[in-house]
Amino acid sequence: MKRKIEAIIKEARAHFSRARGSHGWDHTERVLALALHIGRAEGADQDTLTIAAILHDIGRHREDESQGEVCHAKEGARLAQKILKRHKVDGRTSEAVVLCIAHHRYRGDSRPDTLEARVLFDADKLDSIGAIGIGRAFLFAGENGARLHNSAGVDPLKAPAYGPEDTAFREFLHKLRPVHERMLTREGRRLAKKRHAFMLKFFDRFGDEIEGRE
Repeated sequence: MKRKIEAIIKEARAHFSRARGSHGWDHTERVLALALHIGRAEGADQDTLTIAAILHDIGRHREDESQGEVCHAKEGARLAQKILKRHKVDGRTSEAVVLCIAHHRYRGDSRPDTLEARVLFDADKLDSIGAIGIGRAFLFAGENGARLHNSAGVDPLKAPAYGPEDTAFREFLHKLRPVHERMLTREGRRLAKKRHAFMLKFFDRFGDEIEGRE
């Protein structure tokens, strides 16, 4: 399996040649480390988690290029099936990996219902909050030409995505603030609590400085 994983990593990295910085290969590496950590704590299968984490965002560039029209989880699951077949990964592991990837967004009815899928979900979401999450939010905003902070009189929650008002603060209010409540594993919840607390302090301070209060 070790050789297969090394070959899968090499192929997966090729999908990031057009990736934006906010969802680059370094994000995949962090998610992999988090998934293995949570997986050990929760008793999940490490081979399944390793491959799923490596491949979970291989469809991301398609979503970015379509400005959200393509679901990167569904696209990633489709691409992963082909990769796993080429590298002759056994059917049971392949099925488990594809399920993890398909459900790691947790949108609509797409709820992670296996331990490995829940671990991958938590690992991916943990990388969107805390200090790393703040950095990625500003990077994502810059990629979309957004301002440092929303214009006066603009409600961030009503501002359109992929534009000048799609700021890091909007990302925090709209997506990042509730993430800690959606963790699906015990270890994920423990880690999320710390990251969430740091993020709240940062954006409180950020708001004060934007308003010139301190």
